Amino acid sequence: MAVPPTPTGSGTRGRAPGTPRQVLVPLALAQFICSFAGSNMNVMINDISTDLDTTVQGVQLAITIFLLVMAALMIPGGKLTDRLGRKRCLVAGLAVYGVGALLSAAAPGLGVLILGNSILEGVGTALLIPPVYILTTLYFTEVTARARAFGAIMAMGGIGAAAGPLIGGLITSGLSWRAAFVFQALVVAAIVVLSRRIADPLPPDPTRPFDTVGAVLSAVGLVLVVAGILAADDNAWLMAGLLLLGGLVLAGFFRWIRAKERSGAEPLLSTGLFRDRTANLGLLTQHLQWLILMGVSFVVAAYLQVVRGYDAIRTGVIFTAATAGILAASLAAERFAKRRAPRTLVMTGFAVTVAGIATLLALAGGSPNAWASTPGLLMIGLGLGVMLTPSVNIVQSSFPEEQQGEISGLSRSVSNLGSSLGTAVAGTILVADLAFGSYAAALIVLAVIGCGGFAAAMLLPRQPAARTDTAAT
Repeated sequence: MAVPPTPTGSGTRGRAPGTPRQVLVPLALAQFICSFAGSNMNVMINDISTDLDTTVQGVQLAITIFLLVMAALMIPGGKLTDRLGRKRCLVAGLAVYGVGALLSAAAPGLGVLILGNSILEGVGTALLIPPVYILTTLYFTEVTARARAFGAIMAMGGIGAAAGPLIGGLITSGLSWRAAFVFQALVVAAIVVLSRRIADPLPPDPTRPFDTVGAVLSAVGLVLVVAGILAADDNAWLMAGLLLLGGLVLAGFFRWIRAKERSGAEPLLSTGLFRDRTANLGLLTQHLQWLILMGVSFVVAAYLQVVRGYDAIRTGVIFTAATAGILAASLAAERFAKRRAPRTLVMTGFAVTVAGIATLLALAGGSPNAWASTPGLLMIGLGLGVMLTPSVNIVQSSFPEEQQGEISGLSRSVSNLGSSLGTAVAGTILVADLAFGSYAAALIVLAVIGCGGFAAAMLLPRQPAARTDTAAT
């Protein structure tokens, strides 16, 4: 039974804790809006390019920077929850996000759009998403209840990513692309109101140290790696240089946190998080799932609009197949968790997703009919929906309460890095030549990555090891 701990901590004294249902609704909506922001711009490519006098590459850059800022700052964001409090970080993140959405709606050019959407919304997301997963883990302590809660949150996240093109297309066609950002601000305002009943289960610790050097090194390293991938279609030497520099900075980051641990100081990220083989495999599968989801979303949306000439709403309607698949599979997460081991679910998810990509290639490429994309997108949605929840549960349930801040930040960083790389890798292949050859090549690369995810899932234990600490009781 899911019983929330007695709340303590700043900002919650005298306020009764919300019931699990009251807590879950704003948390799931928070995940929805952040995932929505990562994909809804895919159907606005032509409208934004024309209105702001930019190019497809310019819009791709804005999307990728948003995803990258999330990935780069998610680990520091997770760490700040311990120092400032989970509820406080959630509300602060929502406020920053809302300001960014309104600024994006009024953007006169690409630079302001990047500031509002890519930077401010990215920073806001990095602050608010770790508390979503920490609070869920702390409020829902029983395995089945936690699976149900994560299933609802991942369903909303998957729906946000998959329905982003549809909702964004409807708003863009009916009003304008700017109204889509106003919609985000309104949803954020609703979440702030709904989150008033959330009480922080654990008190914040203002004296807890924060590893500023580690935060800078990890963020800079991730930025350089993704920037290198984005440079692939312009300059091979620049790409190689950025990737090498990014790798060196990340290596320096791991040397730094090891040195802090040896000295007895608290690093940004404990190296002990990487010693759990099952959690590592779970993180890898999360990374690949979001890479495929965002990669397919960008590739298909760009191809349909730029090559086939579909408008935003027609492109969005086509994506309803993926949305339906994710929703159906994610909402069945609790039933799946009772009947099948996480390993089986993740393997099945990757297999169905790869089959969906193959179907998309076989049917959509040779047919002018817009609905030829539907069977493949439905299969991709079903596959991703089946495995999103068990991958998250594998990782979060592998660590005790005192490490939930760290692992939530790491988990979301890994997932958002996957989203960023999906847009960067697939988008780089696609924008090089928006003919069917590049479209097919991008999808084939994503299918190969899906096969790698299946191989990683095979290495997961057939049954998760039982936990005996307080987080599993």
